[in-house]
Amino acid sequence: MKPLPPTYVEGFHDLDAVKTVEYRTLGKTGLKVSKLSLGGGPFGCHYGTFDENEAIEVVRLAIKQGVNYIDTAPWYGQGRSETVLGKALKGIPRQAYYIATKVGRYELDYEHMFDFTIEKTKESLQNSLKLLGLDYVDIIQVHDIEFAPSLDIVISQTLPELSRQVAEGNAKHIGITGYPVTILKECIEQSNINIATVLSYARLTLIDDTLLQYIPFFKKHDVGIINAATPCMGLLTNQGPPEWHPASTDAKKKCADAARYCKDHDIELAKLAVWHAMQCEDVSTNLVGIQNLYQLRVNTEVLRNGISGKEKLILKEIQEKYLLEVEEKHWQGRELEQYWNAMKK
Repeated sequence: MKPLPPTYVEGFHDLDAVKTVEYRTLGKTGLKVSKLSLGGGPFGCHYGTFDENEAIEVVRLAIKQGVNYIDTAPWYGQGRSETVLGKALKGIPRQAYYIATKVGRYELDYEHMFDFTIEKTKESLQNSLKLLGLDYVDIIQVHDIEFAPSLDIVISQTLPELSRQVAEGNAKHIGITGYPVTILKECIEQSNINIATVLSYARLTLIDDTLLQYIPFFKKHDVGIINAATPCMGLLTNQGPPEWHPASTDAKKKCADAARYCKDHDIELAKLAVWHAMQCEDVSTNLVGIQNLYQLRVNTEVLRNGISGKEKLILKEIQEKYLLEVEEKHWQGRELEQYWNAMKK
């Protein structure tokens, strides 16, 4: 039998469910994290409305079943995600989960969207702890470092302040996040702060496997890899992406065709996308935004049982018919250009 994770709490967890979950070491943090983790992005404002009571139930049930890593950020609904999680975590033993939040990205309007200064970083973490109702977070991450006016600000201000916060006991480990994987590598190379994790999103999916070429570098530095947004922020789902999604028209069309093909065969595209990402052994955890109990059920089913023979066949067919035909596999630089153009006005 696989050993139970350090997060297992007798009397709280569903033992039979926990036994079916695979746990992997998150780099130099030493944390044993579930292969599937819970993303708090959909508990904000970016993925439409949701039922708060159901969201709270999702969090509690996920942890009870052995999903032990949760990720959130002030950016997700300007604190709403952290607030919902704070309500959900009440009464759950603190030993039962690991949680990460972020600093650096905040509000919807461009002028107040990013702030990587020492003062804001300190204030933000304190506010996050208050909303979450916690004394500490396991990982504090700098959010979307490519949007900083320069990487030097992250290296000389944000990361040193996070190091002080770790020393004060407000967080255990430091991580960085971003869309261009290159900048995550560059930050690790240039900083003398102990960066323990990277969160890379939508870069190991059915249409883009950019992350794979950077894995040897992260492994060499014993940096834990969190692979987020395996359904590509809604692009690889039956219902399709939100309006703001930055992918090209071509990518959206081909993914919509793949979704239609899945629907015609009564199969959920997101399930295939999550399973595909989970095949990479070098990724510690796959972080998926889960907004309701149906999504939780689908994702935990993939975690425990993988996908059926029929689903594998459909996956092969949509790859050959549609997804391998996607020409613009990513949108690197598009959001950055939009941001800086808006800031110049």
